[in-house]
Amino acid sequence: RLPLARNVLVTFPLHGHGPSKVVVEGYTAAHGARGRAVRFLQFGSSGIWQVPQEDLWITRHSPHNKNDTRAVAEDELLALGGCVLNLAGLWGGERNPKNWVDRVAKSKDDVRGKKSLHLIHGLDVARAVLALITTSTWAEHGKGQRWMLTDGFVYDWWSLMAGWADARNQDDTKPDRRPTEQAKWVYELMREENVRALPRSMEALGRCYDTREFWATFGLTPLKAGV
Repeated sequence: RLPLARNVLVTFPLHGHGPSKVVVEGYTAAHGARGRAVRFLQFGSSGIWQVPQEDLWITRHSPHNKNDTRAVAEDELLALGGCVLNLAGLWGGERNPKNWVDRVAKSKDDVRGKKSLHLIHGLDVARAVLALITTSTWAEHGKGQRWMLTDGFVYDWWSLMAGWADARNQDDTKPDRRPTEQAKWVYELMREENVRALPRSMEALGRCYDTREFWATFGLTPLKAGV
């Protein structure tokens, strides 16, 4: 069995009804009375808010997709007194957003459909977890709470792709001065859609996460905001 701990962080996704209950009740049963004081935290995805919204700005209190299997498991954990940290796109170390472009934008139509991007650096995720497991206000700010975590930026995919136009220049001995296909498509689309300059407006990006509440509640400021 797992050893007794003060905090249990579930970093892998749980899906549907049942798994969260098995984790919490199984762990608690294994450790008896002492197990009932354990704090359970779960990493989730901010993708659960990718549903039609009434407001441009989305917060942790906004409606989420309750049919998403990960959200179902997260809601179950919350009902059991756990806490969920819904992370934006995780980056840092070998996880470089610049390397995602070829995967998410293989064609001009792909670029046309790219709007907002939200990110959070691994260092700031670690700081957020530390704040939660050491807080003296767990009953108010941890137990049964879902937090959305970003670095406070709403990135415009077009701005990023244009800014990374020289991504081919990885080898200084044989510089490649050609811009990436994605950067060329961005500038073509700017003319076609009458976008005068980048970044586009929040209204054009269409889905904007407001995560100020977490940072203010725990008295933190992101250390790795901006890419």
